Amino acid sequence: MRRRLMIMPSMIMATIIMMITITTVITIIMATTITTTNIATTIITTTITPMLMTTSEPAPADASSGMNADEAAALYRLMTWLSPSFPVGAFSYSSGIEWAVEAGDIGDAASLRDWLGSMLADGSGFCDGVFMAHAHRAASSHDDGAVREIAELAAAFVPSRERQLETSAQGRAFLEIARAAWNCDGLEQTIEHCGGTIVYPVAVGLVSAAHAIAVAPTMHAFLHALASNWISAGARLVPLGQTDSQRVLALLEPAVVATAKRALQASIDDLGSATFRADLASMRHETQYTRLFRS
Repeated sequence: MRRRLMIMPSMIMATIIMMITITTVITIIMATTITTTNIATTIITTTITPMLMTTSEPAPADASSGMNADEAAALYRLMTWLSPSFPVGAFSYSSGIEWAVEAGDIGDAASLRDWLGSMLADGSGFCDGVFMAHAHRAASSHDDGAVREIAELAAAFVPSRERQLETSAQGRAFLEIARAAWNCDGLEQTIEHCGGTIVYPVAVGLVSAAHAIAVAPTMHAFLHALASNWISAGARLVPLGQTDSQRVLALLEPAVVATAKRALQASIDDLGSATFRADLASMRHETQYTRLFRS
């Protein structure tokens, strides 16, 4: 009996020691697991946080294209306003090219290129560019008196009744569409200061200035639109294929660039035209027996 009593404390002690050992092991395992979990959590947090910070920061507008938001908006509007699809009715006017084709002055791509090169450099292309630039600058500086004077002079500076119809109708259509779809602060007041007829180049200058679009890109887009519309008329009248039409437009690039530079630097006193044959073509178109175009 005494021996049994002696054995029992030994067994109890052994059991207690085993329980303490097991508890210690479990504690160590749990501590290791928690530490590992904390490390993993730290690694994941460290990895994810910079990514979230990077993606949440706003990127500069149009960073991949090298343009800021204002430049992108200006390009978008110029491409829209001066596109052949912008509904100003340019497709129905030829600026006298129809008579020149009938008279034999224009009969192929080469003669069309020479005719249009002269119109750009020494005729209505240069003069319209000067009016556009001065209207743009007057509107940008809020010089209401200058805006009115330029609008009146540009409306009077046309050689024939049909050219007057052409440029005034396109100017009116351009302003109506701009006011309906692209209106902005100050545009209505600027138009009111003109007081009368607003021809096409003045209308382009006023609208682009109201939208704070620089005059230089507006000039290049405007002259490109003129050349494109003239080529479109010539292509239908000669007629020319699409490839020849694009060749003419490509060959006119130096003339467009040079005319744009001259028009941007010109004063009102530099206005003048030396394309007498083109002016006569515009006048004689009025009495042409069969016509596809209005000018």
